Amino acid sequence: IIFDLDGTLIDSLNDIADAANAVLAELGFPLHPKNSYLNFVGDGLLTLAARMVPEETSGTQVKAVAARFRTVYKDCWSDNSRPYPGILTMLEALNQLPVNLAVLSNKPDDFTQLFVNRFFPAKMFGQVMGNRPGVPKKPDPTAALAIANFFGCENADCLMVGDSGVDMKTGKNGGMSSLGVSWGFRSRQELIESGADLLIDHPSELISHVIDH
Repeated sequence: IIFDLDGTLIDSLNDIADAANAVLAELGFPLHPKNSYLNFVGDGLLTLAARMVPEETSGTQVKAVAARFRTVYKDCWSDNSRPYPGILTMLEALNQLPVNLAVLSNKPDDFTQLFVNRFFPAKMFGQVMGNRPGVPKKPDPTAALAIANFFGCENADCLMVGDSGVDMKTGKNGGMSSLGVSWGFRSRQELIESGADLLIDHPSELISHVIDH
C-alpha cells in the first residue's frame, strides 16, 4: 500500500498556508485565504510557488519564491501539522497484516522524511519517498513502480491511497488500484473523475478493505 502524505496521512494545510503567506507578505504580494491552498498544493514545491504568486510573475522569481518558502517552512512545518484522526490506529492495524506500507509524496524528499520521522513510529513504512532530483513527480508512476519493485510486488497487487486526482492517476498510470480518501484536500468529485476505484470516509475502512481483499 502506497500512501500519499499531505491531505492523506497528515493535515498540514495550516503550516503550508502560514509559510506561503509569510513569503508573499515579504514580497508585497497579495495573501490567500487558507482554503485556497487546498488547490495550490499537491504538485510539488515549484508548482505551489507558481500558483500562489501573481500570474505575471517571472519564472526566475517563482524559483526564488520556492526557495524562500523552503526556508520559512523549515521553521514552522510542524507547528500545527498532525496525523488525521484514526490514521495511527489504521497504520498500526495494517502493520499486523501481511502487507508492505510506503509513503510517496510530491513534497520535497527532505521534508517528507522529516514528517514521517516526526509523526510515525520507526519502521512503520518500508519505503518513504518524496520528490527527488531526477525522479518525475506524480502522476508519473516511476517512483511508485520503484517502490513496488523494492517490495517485489506485482503492480496489480499494489494500492495507491491518496486525497487527490494526482494520486488516483499515479495508481492508474502504474497499473495499480487507486483508493481515494474523502478527508483530505480535494473533492470527492475530483477523485471520482480521476479514476478512483474506491472512496473511503474514515481510515478504519481501509483496514476492512485490505482484509476483504
